[in-house]
Amino acid sequence: MRPLIACLLMLALAACDSKPKDAPQGGVPAESVGRVDISQRGKQMPAIPFTAPGGGPATLTQFRGKPLMVNLWATWCAPCVAEMPTLEKMAAEDDRFRLITVSQDLEGAKVIAPFFKEKGFKALTQYADQQNVLMAELGTETLPTTVFYDATGKELWRVYGMMDWRGAPAKKLIDDAVGG
Repeated sequence: MRPLIACLLMLALAACDSKPKDAPQGGVPAESVGRVDISQRGKQMPAIPFTAPGGGPATLTQFRGKPLMVNLWATWCAPCVAEMPTLEKMAAEDDRFRLITVSQDLEGAKVIAPFFKEKGFKALTQYADQQNVLMAELGTETLPTTVFYDATGKELWRVYGMMDWRGAPAKKLIDDAVGG
């Protein structure tokens, strides 16, 4: 199993978008849009366990009942780090859906907690997937990857790559997903 995890990590690292040259310091370029994919629409969210804040188990299925946006990211992924402030703002201001971030860092809380403290993130969660099982189950090799599920746990869309979550394209995606 370890060679598979190492292979997935290498693929994720290789696929991690590099920060665009026009990105402002510490942020995403205005109207940055990753690749939107609806080919998995209707697929049920996986029940694969990952680590909740505090070290206990968590699954995506525990969030059924309210739309859920899941962002897979890592502290070493420049586009992931660039979009995190826009996710933090959205998590603090939009209560129409639940937003969780799941780090793919192999060191888990050891690197996530200091990162969150340094950036001052309070609205985002510190979930971790040290085995990268969510990446494998979702069939993605790209970080960041963001997946949006309806309240019943069915996928509506996913975005591969960095997104300005404050921009008009993101607003339209989310408004369409939650009904306005």
